[in-house]
Amino acid sequence: MTYDNDAVRAVLDAARAEGRTALTAPEGKRITDAYGIPTPAEGLAESADEAVALADRIGFPVVLKIVSPDILHKTDAGGVRVGLTSCAEVRSAFTTIVDNARSYDADARIQGVQVQQMIPDGGQEVIVGAVTDPTFGKVVAFGLGGVLVEVLKDITFRLAPATEDEALSMLDGIRAAEVLRGVRGGEAVDRAALADLIVRVSRLVADFPEITEVDLNPVFATASGVLAADVRLLIGDPAPRTRRRYSREEILGSMRRLMQPRSVAVVGASNEQGKIGNSVMRNLIDGGFPGEIHPVNPKADDILGRKAYKTVTDVPGEVDVAVFAIPAKFVPAALEEVGRKGIPNAVLIPSGFAETGEHELQDRIVAIAEEHGVRLLGPNIYGYYSTWQDLCATFCTPYDVKGPVALTSQSGGIGMAILGFARTTRTGVSAIVGLGNKSDLDEDDLLTWFGEDDRTQCIAMHLEDLKDGRAFVEAARATVPRKPVVVLKAGRTAAGAKAAGSHTGALAGDDAVYDDILRQAGVIRAPGLNEMLEYARALPVLPAPQGDNVVIITGAGGSGVLLSDAIVDNGLSLMEIPEDLDAAFRRFIPPFGAAGNPVDITGGEPPSTYEATIRLGLADPRIHALVLGYWHTIVTPPMVFAELTARVVEEFRARGIAKPVVASLAGDTEVEEACAYLFERGVVAYPYTTEKPVAVLGAKYRWARSAGLLT
Repeated sequence: MTYDNDAVRAVLDAARAEGRTALTAPEGKRITDAYGIPTPAEGLAESADEAVALADRIGFPVVLKIVSPDILHKTDAGGVRVGLTSCAEVRSAFTTIVDNARSYDADARIQGVQVQQMIPDGGQEVIVGAVTDPTFGKVVAFGLGGVLVEVLKDITFRLAPATEDEALSMLDGIRAAEVLRGVRGGEAVDRAALADLIVRVSRLVADFPEITEVDLNPVFATASGVLAADVRLLIGDPAPRTRRRYSREEILGSMRRLMQPRSVAVVGASNEQGKIGNSVMRNLIDGGFPGEIHPVNPKADDILGRKAYKTVTDVPGEVDVAVFAIPAKFVPAALEEVGRKGIPNAVLIPSGFAETGEHELQDRIVAIAEEHGVRLLGPNIYGYYSTWQDLCATFCTPYDVKGPVALTSQSGGIGMAILGFARTTRTGVSAIVGLGNKSDLDEDDLLTWFGEDDRTQCIAMHLEDLKDGRAFVEAARATVPRKPVVVLKAGRTAAGAKAAGSHTGALAGDDAVYDDILRQAGVIRAPGLNEMLEYARALPVLPAPQGDNVVIITGAGGSGVLLSDAIVDNGLSLMEIPEDLDAAFRRFIPPFGAAGNPVDITGGEPPSTYEATIRLGLADPRIHALVLGYWHTIVTPPMVFAELTARVVEEFRARGIAKPVVASLAGDTEVEEACAYLFERGVVAYPYTTEKPVAVLGAKYRWARSAGLLT
């Protein structure tokens, strides 16, 4: 693709020199022409005679639109006339449009009237646009267009600039995707032309950051091409980048010393129970941290049996982490000492910074840290846990169950919920990290580290915002091919309230953009806290699927129906059972049972029936995942079912046949113990629910597709 950047620059510079934030239609035409964006033939008329001459040259019918830098919404001003088929109609419409505009805004500068070729009836109306998102920067949008766009809100977003493949994925990413393929005898649109248009718009806003919004609505898409009937462009000052960026090597270097420290200093350590500095010291000592622990307190010589130092500069040797447990007002001076000591990481537990309106104080500590090359975790956090290092640098309750899950949270309260869940479910974790105000270290730093950490197999993150959405996407894209990333984004319903100057801008609510961009990055978005935690606990347990064919084996027909619904809800595919496999299943179930999918073995069957059908499901290479529905009976008690299932699954995995198996157990309270038994042995099982096990399986499939393991 070739673009005339000089032509665009000339238009933008002229508009900005006049202090304008919106481009006129003729200016928009020059920009779309420069970027090969197809628009109807048009011209600017300053008089009725010029309008008639233009219409005659373009060919009837035509559309007339007022051209004024002061009137953005032309229809509201009575500044649009469509379907004009004669010179007389054009002459009359010109006068009416100008009069309406002057009545609408007497001070508006009127440059003339745009005469535009009227697009013939037919084709699908879509919208293509771009906005400047506060988190992700330039994003391109696509959806159904026309007058219903803001009602239907069937729109999807990608980072700009978008590739051709990403643009094509947008065509399939709206709910009405089938309309574009042609329905009820209608022609399919030219997908290549539509994707090309999306790419060009995305390239335009990426090349010119001062273009804040682009709105092509409607775009008429037909089998022979695309044409943007209306163009709106808004401009402004490019958002300055204020956050310092670190290289991947720099991030890994500092994170290694944070998560695998050999020496920790506690600034504000205390002998007094109830003090944060005392709790941090006790957790470090009682947790068995094998490295050096240095208490820092100018008023003590000894804290919990360890020599105390007046300042961190007095501590002998190198220190990897300084944990702060002092009031906010004393942090800057102590941080200066940390910087002079050459300590690479400061963990700031204290509150009293930006979260309470003390933005200047927070800016001050960030400046101090940057001056000395210190990375900051926090402030306003509960601390952090690095279990494989026996490190519990927090004033909260200790946790030491080692495992493959890394958990992070922006909120202290959510952090404690994470801790409680982990303890209740015995979830093994590699780390639990609080982020708080995210004055420096944030999710992309942690994601970069956990992506490389061999101890971590799944990362789950609670966040309220992202400081640098593009850095997070970059880190996620590097991580997802190797391990799942689960995100709980808070604030889903608070988005979209900002003012916008276009349809695209009005539709680009924060959460709508988050949803699509996180999906583009391959991240699994959890709908709630419990789902995030369950995904994190379960995904490392399940092997990656090798294909899309899912089979349900159930002892209860009702559970089979609900499990089938859950399969559809989670975007999974129920396998169509071939005749030979159907016959094989029927050999093990009673005549009043039902083969097909679900396979209903009925509730009164002995353990041998469960075992035989599960074996068949695991043995047949055409089946890629099993969903088991158990119904509590005395014939096959819960623990009997759990033991036989775990034994068979383990036997097949030992033979190199590893398929994801999830189970829903319905019954009395004994099923709870059976589920725990199964979970510990590689079968994700839940009592009293048909939705949760399938949701977990769906999350595993979403990751497998994002990682390129499934097409």
